[in-house]
Amino acid sequence: MKAIVYSQNGLPISDENALYEFDVAKPQPGARDLLVKINAIAVNPVDTKVRNGAPTDKPRILGWDAVGVVEAVGDQVTLFQPGDNVFYAGDITRAGSYAEYGLVDERIAGHKPRTLNDADAAALPLTSLTAWELLFDRLEVQPEDNAALLIIGAGGGVGSILTQLARKLTGLTVIGTASRPETADWVRTLGAHHVVNHHQPLGEQLAAIGHPQVRYVASLTHTDSYYAQLVDVLAPQGKLALIDDPESLDVVPLKRKAISLHWELMFTRSLFQTADMQRQHQILQQVSQLIDDQTLQTTAGEHLGIINAANLRKAHALIESGRARGKIVLSGF
Repeated sequence: MKAIVYSQNGLPISDENALYEFDVAKPQPGARDLLVKINAIAVNPVDTKVRNGAPTDKPRILGWDAVGVVEAVGDQVTLFQPGDNVFYAGDITRAGSYAEYGLVDERIAGHKPRTLNDADAAALPLTSLTAWELLFDRLEVQPEDNAALLIIGAGGGVGSILTQLARKLTGLTVIGTASRPETADWVRTLGAHHVVNHHQPLGEQLAAIGHPQVRYVASLTHTDSYYAQLVDVLAPQGKLALIDDPESLDVVPLKRKAISLHWELMFTRSLFQTADMQRQHQILQQVSQLIDDQTLQTTAGEHLGIINAANLRKAHALIESGRARGKIVLSGF
């Protein structure tokens, strides 16, 4: 089958060898696996981080968002059957979705939203799982909660779905950050009550909108740049959750306010085969239903065409530029 791979980490994305087409054997499903014929994918920052930073001794297939049709199932599969349309974010330890076929454990896949085309559905799994787990599993927000949530980087992939989840499923006051006018407009469209500029002092802007302190912060990007300000604007006994990779993080400043720190990594459940691994299936099922009843909308931002090496290099370049809005999707081979 056709796949797009890398075999040398750290190459500039302008180099044709950074991502190239390669023929690999069609995979065979294990006991709880779905064999999926992939129709559409999305590209995430983790794709570029792995390509740049993870050495590999053989051609490696990236990609952790996919939509496709189940072609075959393992002998212990109970949640799906051949012919089902599915979407998933996959497992970082396995071959990814830049390929004509992929394997995914049924416990971390969901039925694709019926009302979306494949490309728009591909935008959702990784960011929806990350946002849902951050909001409800890590921060433990309850639907009736009416405190304030500050989202750093609300216009990105995770921020775009987190803003919707917080606004639609809770009583939180949602405050997103964005620096460009078009991104600020996007964040408001997704449901943010307020938008502030993360290139300006956060404390002053929050005070001006009547929220000098917030109970929750979701820091999705450049946490090390904003950390001191986040500690300052968090209320006593507040909660800080993050998903990015600061070079270092001094937790001592959190002590005086008894601020709790929460890490969210969408891959943890599959990486460690946790007892509650099937919760990701349940989350994706809920997201699919929320899309179909028009509570949530896709966060697809730009469709770059068919799935090939050239278009994937364009997608990685756009993500690395820091100017992507919403999710980058591709479909078809």
